[in-house]
Parts: sequence; structure tokens; C-alpha cells
Amino acid sequence: MASKSSNFLERYGYDLLLGSIAAFYVFMAPYTKVEESFNVQAMHDILYHRHHLDNYDHLEFPGVVPRTFLGALLVSSLAAPSVLAMELLHVSKIYSLFAVRLALGGVILSTLRFFRLQVRHKFGLQVEAFFAILTAVQFHLLFYCTRPLPNVLALGVVNLAYGYWLKEKCYAAINCLIFATVIFRCDILLLLCPLGLELLLTRRISLWKALKCCSLCALLCIGLTVLVDSIMWKRLLWPEFEVFWFNSVLNRSSEWGTHPFHWYFTSALPRLLLAAYPLFLLGVLLDRRVLLFILPVFSFVLLYSKLPHKELRFIIISVPIFNLSAAIAATRVYNNRKKTYWKFLYPIMLGLLLISLGCTVITFMASNENYPSGHALKHLHVTGQFANSTNELWVHIDTFSAMNGISRFCENKFPWRYSKEEGIPPEELCQRNFTYLLNEHPAIDGFKCLLAENGFSRVHLRTGFPPILLVKEPKVYIHGNVRNKDVMHRNWPGCS
Repeated sequence: MASKSSNFLERYGYDLLLGSIAAFYVFMAPYTKVEESFNVQAMHDILYHRHHLDNYDHLEFPGVVPRTFLGALLVSSLAAPSVLAMELLHVSKIYSLFAVRLALGGVILSTLRFFRLQVRHKFGLQVEAFFAILTAVQFHLLFYCTRPLPNVLALGVVNLAYGYWLKEKCYAAINCLIFATVIFRCDILLLLCPLGLELLLTRRISLWKALKCCSLCALLCIGLTVLVDSIMWKRLLWPEFEVFWFNSVLNRSSEWGTHPFHWYFTSALPRLLLAAYPLFLLGVLLDRRVLLFILPVFSFVLLYSKLPHKELRFIIISVPIFNLSAAIAATRVYNNRKKTYWKFLYPIMLGLLLISLGCTVITFMASNENYPSGHALKHLHVTGQFANSTNELWVHIDTFSAMNGISRFCENKFPWRYSKEEGIPPEELCQRNFTYLLNEHPAIDGFKCLLAENGFSRVHLRTGFPPILLVKEPKVYIHGNVRNKDVMHRNWPGCS
């Protein structure tokens, strides 16, 4: 029995470690933000509205650019049995959000496992161990792997490409990147081109065979996404082509903010990799094999830096390869820790790992407070429903609140009703028959502020203990209609 359990841990120990951390993040921070809104609403509608497309959220709130339904369909199909069981047991819909996020995390971590197993076969057990440790003490990869972002869906396919690359199945790796580019993220083209060029220059693929193989794969992927998404969007559509046109040709993405050219290297990568950042640079120097894997990924980040609009999640697909290089460096330092010079690097490496763990804890605590609207709506559901109420309780959710933690999964059944109508001036809200408002404004005419929900504001450094404090401030306010006596007669904490 003991040998069976030890074999199980040996085989799945790293999966349990990474999976348990990702699941912890899901249960502690279940709500989603605006970047995730399309996929999370699509998953909700697939699970609850099924073939009734007219009820789907994206037709009323299409967003700036359309996105594919293929990722949402895959994750929803995996989560459907547990969601159906919850429906039969009359469990609150919020638990279905846990189900879809855990299903997505399972998909992403299974592809990461495929890559990690190839790391073991090519570089050894110790490199695999340090790869798992470095991933565990980083925050963003495991926090994001359960979040329904197009970047995360692409990450799953890119992990497969990395695994096939290590297995020297180069055509399979290229086809995976084509699939990710055509369907999930057109910017994966910036990784596909440097990788394809390297494989051609090293004669691991032939140009003619690559053209035939890749053209067929691209046509099949285009046909698949056009077929499915034209049905779901009710118009002839290739979503990622429209995204490419909007972001790259029209350069409209810069309307959402810009960063300098060096931002990915001086801000995003240090936060993504933490201890792995200096270690991956050391790994390139210590093992010549790593350079061939680093160059295309480094080129991807370099090429992406030319686009003015930058976000950390855009380059999250680079993390597995950088972690591989860092794991090789950590293994070399560990194995030579008793030798001259190396014995000075070993405590530095341990210190970096501890610093990474501390940064991850602080970042998680800040992120946990970064969804004020979801927490506010939860408080409203607990406190705001009247006993034996037969009247509808209408809640208006303003744009800020809809972007910071609220999705269709957060809604309750009758008597609750919800409105996300946009463009209503604050002074006109009193003319509507809303029972409650979730709003970013602390005062609204005709309504009384019942509760203020705090959210993360900034990090404050000080000389005392603890040296780091997370500063919170009111972000979302719950307002009650002053004409509704039931609302006014209840005990509310107020907003002072």
C-alpha cells in the first residue's frame, strides 16, 4: 500500500502541487474582470441558455472586438455534468463559476504537464523538479491558468507546441501554433515566425513540406472557427482576423493605454518570473542547448514590445520556456553547491526563491481585494432580500461594477432582476424603478448609500512591522431606493 502511494506521488506529485495552488486561487478569488467577460458570459450562456442564442449576453454586449466561442464550448462541455448536478440540487449559480474555472485550469495544467514530462525526458528529473518549484512560487501563471482569457486558452495550445518542440516533432509544434494563432490569439504569429525560421535554418523542417502542412492546418482552423462563430454571432465571421485588423492594422489597441518599448523586460517579465528572471539568463550561459529554445520566445517578446499597448497577460505564453532555462540554471547551482564560487550562488538562489514566495503572497492578497463588485453583490444578496418577497428586486449594475467582479454567474433567481443598461446619467437613475444600485459614485439622487465595498488601492511601504501594507479604499457602493420602505427599514452598515 505504501509503495502504491509513493508511486502515485512520484507520478502525480507535481500535478497535485500546482493543481492545489491553482484551485486555492479559484476558491479565494472566484470573481472575474472585464478582460474575461466575453468567455465567462459565453460559458454561462452555453450552460444555461444552451441553443437559445437570442438570450446570449454577447448579442446585447458584443464588446469592442468579437471573440471565438470554441474555447468556451470546450470548457463548458467539461464543466456541464457538474453544473447539471448543481442545477438539480438547486445550488447557487456562483458554484458553477467554480466549476468552469476549475475545468479550464485542468485543461491548462494538463498541457503544462505534457510540456513538463518532455522537460524530464530531455533534461532530467532534477530540472523537472526545479521547473515545478519555480512555477509554484510564481503568482501569475497559476493564478491566470483558471481565468477565461483568450491568452490563457492560447497558452494551453502553446504548451502543447512547446512539448512537441522538445520531442522534436516540429511539424506538430508548428501546427499547434497555427491553431492558437488562427483561433485564439492572432499575436501568436509573433512566436510562430521566429520559431519557424529557426527550424528552417537548423534544417529540422523543409520549406516545401512546412508550407503544405501549415497551409492545410490553417485552412482547417479557419473553416472551423468561421463555421462555429458565424452561427454564434449570427453573421459571417472570423473573429481573430477582426482582432488583428483592429489591433495591428488600425492600431486601435493603444486607446487603452501605452507603455514604453522596454516595459515587458523591465516590469512585466520581472513580475511574471520573479526568481526565474535572473536564473533564466544564467541558464542560457550554462547550457548551450537552451539558447535554441530561448531565442524564438525572446524574439516574440521583443517583437511584441513594438506595439504601444502592453499588458502582462499578453506575454504569459513565454513563461514555460523561461522557466525551463531557469530550472536548468537552478539544477546546476544545486548540484555544484559545495564547490568554490558555486557555494556563493546557492544561498543567493535560495534567497531568490524565498523572495518569490513572499512576492506571490503579497500579490495574491492584493488580487483577492481586486474584485469589489463581486463582493458587493454577494453582500447585497445576503442582506437585501426581504422575507417572503413577491415583488421583483431590480438591481442596476453600472459599467464600473460590471467590469470589476460581476458576471452572469453571480446572479440569483427570483425575486432578483438585473440591469446592465449603459449610458444612464446618474441624475436620471431616480426616475427608474430600481430597488438597488451598484455604482462607483458615493451619492446618487433619490437613493441612500447603504454599503461601501473596499478594494485594493496601492501598496504602502513603512519602517514598522509588517513592512508592507495593502491600502484599501471604497470602490463600489450599494444604494437603496429611498421610496422603498422595506429597503430603508433594514439594518445597513452605511457608507461613512
